Amino acid sequence: MAAKTAPFSGFEFMIAWRYLRARRAEGGVSVMTWISLIGITLAVFALILTLAVRAGFRAEFVDTILGANAHVTVYSAGEVGAEGQLVRGFSQPDAMAAAIREVPGVVRAAPLIRGKLMVSDGEDTTGAEVYGLLPEDFASIPRIGRGSDAIGELERFPDGIALGSGVARELGVTVGDRVRLIAPGGVKTAMGTSPRVNAYEVVYIFTAGRYDIDTTRIYMPFTEAQSYFNKEGLADEVEVMVENPDAIDDYGLSILQAAGPTAMLWTWKDSSGAFLRALDIEDNVMFVILSVLVLIAAMNIVSGLIMLVKNKGRDIGILRTMGLTEGSVLRVFFICGAFTGVIGTIAGVALGCLCAIYIDQIMSFINWLNGAEVWDPSIRGIYSLPAKLQMADVLSAVALSLGLSFVVTFFPARRAARMNPVEALRYE
Repeated sequence: MAAKTAPFSGFEFMIAWRYLRARRAEGGVSVMTWISLIGITLAVFALILTLAVRAGFRAEFVDTILGANAHVTVYSAGEVGAEGQLVRGFSQPDAMAAAIREVPGVVRAAPLIRGKLMVSDGEDTTGAEVYGLLPEDFASIPRIGRGSDAIGELERFPDGIALGSGVARELGVTVGDRVRLIAPGGVKTAMGTSPRVNAYEVVYIFTAGRYDIDTTRIYMPFTEAQSYFNKEGLADEVEVMVENPDAIDDYGLSILQAAGPTAMLWTWKDSSGAFLRALDIEDNVMFVILSVLVLIAAMNIVSGLIMLVKNKGRDIGILRTMGLTEGSVLRVFFICGAFTGVIGTIAGVALGCLCAIYIDQIMSFINWLNGAEVWDPSIRGIYSLPAKLQMADVLSAVALSLGLSFVVTFFPARRAARMNPVEALRYE
């Protein structure tokens, strides 16, 4: 009767290691081991890098939304004016903004004038959207005001206008230059409405990090915007920022009550929710696809183990007759397959984390090889390919790889353990 041994004893690891170091005559086993190892490494690397880029893109996309736009926009359903006509906007924006600021969790509420126009430097012309804000409210916008990536002086904002870097680049202007703003709905005369044309000095140029903001947005002092768009005493909207933008729905009722009966809300999730849901669906699909790649790579371990079991049939028979139990044989071949999975997973994690950390340098090298930018911000919205390593993503990749490697390894190892020693030695 075979003596029982402790599971995963030292001699089991020794035998497994000798089997993995195939001799020249058994080169096929060695080749299959290397193929399995490389396959697992590349699959885990691809999975981790994809998860990191996915997390980075989502975080950067959301950060640029929340850093340059209102978390909640309060707009008017319309008020009846003194002459009985419907007036769009708020007639007492300062009082409304003050009431909204009293709502717990609200960190900023600013009256806003918004309008679309053409901007020209005399030679080039482009379309833009103007935001009229008080200087202190403009300075508090995270990705545009104080502490942002910008040139110029915030203190001079009351004396001119602020341009997005894309608008400035399109017109070829910089701080100190003058541009003309041309609004179609301008001065009303006996001959009809003539466009309003005013010249302003560019005192500030910002880069918010989003292509669609930097190429279309202009900021103007609030009182000047009221005068320019013929909205004296009014505000089109009140933009609100809160402490926890992810829980924006929790603030809705309180903000509406503070804003009054004519107010309506539009949150950042209303404007970008469809895109974020599409990202979630894409993330899930990509994880499933890359999980299949990991499974395919793990299946190579099965091929290598089957070849190893076939080549080592005589050794298995001898070991069994010497008293090695079925469990010990199973563990020996399980260690052979698991070793490939563990080493491949470790190498894949290291390679994936390094590529995620140095993604900017890698993209620069790819751009150099390609001779042009491969990342088009006009399509993707942000200027570079971001990557954000998260422990949960790395652990999920490791668990998936090791789990699949251990599962597929069990079946050929079980086959080796159940091999009849008499049949294995019959023709030896």
